[in-house]
Amino acid sequence: MASWDVFRELDNLRREIDEAFRGAGLNRPFGTAVLSPATARRFPLVNFSEDEGHIYVEALVPGVDPKEIDLSVLRNTVTISGERKPFVEQQGQIVHRSELGSGKFSRTLELPADIDPNNISAECRDGIMTVTMAKAEHAKPKKIDIRPA
Repeated sequence: MASWDVFRELDNLRREIDEAFRGAGLNRPFGTAVLSPATARRFPLVNFSEDEGHIYVEALVPGVDPKEIDLSVLRNTVTISGERKPFVEQQGQIVHRSELGSGKFSRTLELPADIDPNNISAECRDGIMTVTMAKAEHAKPKKIDIRPA
């Protein structure tokens, strides 16, 4: 059973309002930065899928050192947290845009099934972290043979 989260509801409302204005050809004049407090809850962006035996999370973490990412699993949730370091301006350099965003982030995803906490792996390549979690034996589908009567 999913719990009600006021911040998630407010974030959904904000996205719906943004979509409504975008559909009218208007954009908000000051879009939120990638890792502002409002959007940090949605960073990193993820793909979330499952098959018969595993649950997969692909998280977009460009510019984040994999050693700086904290991945934890507690019951039916997985949390990805870390920090994207800020852009460092070099002496004599003129910065025209700085849109990449920086700061701490943490995202918690509710898993659709129980997992085996001893059978989780994660790797990071080209800014995408892939987490593979084996489903707990009791959460895997079981084929039941039907005997003719």
